[in-house]
Amino acid sequence: MAEKKSPRFFYGYVVALAAFFILAIMEGAMYTYGVFLKPLLAEFGWTRAAISGAFSLFMVLFGLFFVITGRLNDRFGPRIVVTVCGFFLGLGYLLMSQINAIWQLYLFYGVIIAIGMSGGFVPLVSTVARWFVKRRGLMTGLVVSSVGVGTVIMPPIANWLISSYGWRDSYTIIGIAALVVIVLAAQLLKRDPGQVGQLPYGESGIKEGSLNLEAIGFSLRQAIHVRQFWILGSICLFFSFFLQAIMVHIVPHATELGIPSAIAASVLAAIGGVSIAGRIVMGGAGDKIGNRLAMSICFFIIAIVLFWLLAAKELWMLYLFATIFGFAYGGFTALESPMVAELFGLGSHGVILGCIGVGATIGGAIGPVLAGYIFDVTGSYYQAFQICAAIAVIGFILTLFLKPIVAKA
Repeated sequence: MAEKKSPRFFYGYVVALAAFFILAIMEGAMYTYGVFLKPLLAEFGWTRAAISGAFSLFMVLFGLFFVITGRLNDRFGPRIVVTVCGFFLGLGYLLMSQINAIWQLYLFYGVIIAIGMSGGFVPLVSTVARWFVKRRGLMTGLVVSSVGVGTVIMPPIANWLISSYGWRDSYTIIGIAALVVIVLAAQLLKRDPGQVGQLPYGESGIKEGSLNLEAIGFSLRQAIHVRQFWILGSICLFFSFFLQAIMVHIVPHATELGIPSAIAASVLAAIGGVSIAGRIVMGGAGDKIGNRLAMSICFFIIAIVLFWLLAAKELWMLYLFATIFGFAYGGFTALESPMVAELFGLGSHGVILGCIGVGATIGGAIGPVLAGYIFDVTGSYYQAFQICAAIAVIGFILTLFLKPIVAKA
C-alpha cells in the first residue's frame, strides 16, 4: 500500500465548483417550464394537461437516460458525458423557440432536452461522492444547493424575458446560456482523485496507480436483489411525484388565486431560494445523524406543509408554504447520493443512482400531468394537492423501513 500525501490545493473543490455552475443552469432552466406554461396556452390554445404531458415525457426519458449516463460516468468520467449532454440541452432550448405544433413541444422538450438534462444530477453528484469520503453529505449539499440558486434566478429572469422579448426569444437566450456555461465548465471535471494523483478528501491512502477509488460495494445486479434498493426507489418516486407537480403548477395555481404572474413566479423562486439552506443544512445533518433519519425528517415536514397548501389562499400563506417546502425538499435532494453510497458503496454508484433516479422521474412524469388533468376537469388544483399530501405521508412511512444492509447479496 503506497501512501500519497495530499497536496496543499485539493482539486476536488474545482470539481465541486464546476458541478455547482452546471447544475444551477440545468435545473434552473428546467424549473422555468411553469413560467412558460401560460404563454404557450395563450399562443396555441393547448390544454394544461397536453402541455404538462411534454414535461412528463421529459421526466420519463430523463430518468431512463440517467441509467446510461450513470454507467458512462462510472466508466469514462463526467467531462465527456456532461459536454455531450450540455450540447443537447442548449440545442433543445434553441429548438423550443421555433415550435409551432404540439409534436414539436414533445420532441424538443420531451426528448432532446431530456437527453441534455441526463448529464446533470446523477453524473455530477456521483462524481462528488468519489472525491469526498469525509463530509460527503455536506459537499453534496453544497453542490446541489446550486439547484436552489438556479430556481431563484431563472424563473424570475424567464418571466422578465418573456414580458420584454416574448417567449420565443426567451428560449433562445436560455439555450445559448446553457450551451456556453455547461460545455465550458465540463472541461474542468475529473472522474476521481486518482486521475490527478490525489486522494479523496478524508481518505488516508490508496493503491498506487488506482483510478477507481473506493471501487467496492454492490454491483447493480447485486443491488436490485435487496429490498433497500426498491424502498429507496419508491421513496424517490413519491418524492418526485409531488415535487414536480408543485414546481410545474405552483405559479399557475397562484395566478388562479388572483396573484400577478411576476409575484407568482417569486413564489417558485422562494422555494428554490430556501432549498439552498435545506440542501446545506440537511446534507451536513446526514453526516452527523445519519442519512435515513435526515430523510425521514424531510418527508415529515413536507407532508405537514402540503396539507397547509390546501388551505393557502393568500400570498403570505403561499410564501410560508414555499419557505418550509423549499427547505425540506432541498434537504432531501442532498441526501439521495450519500444514501446510495452508504447503502451500496461507490463501485457502481453512478448506475445505481441512475436506476433509482428512474423511479424518481416516473413519479415526476405522473405528478404534473395528473395535476394538469385534474385542473382541466375540476377547474381547481385542490384535489391534486390532496393527492400530493397523501403520497408524502406514504413516502414518510417508507423512510422508516430503510434499514442498513447487513451483508451483500
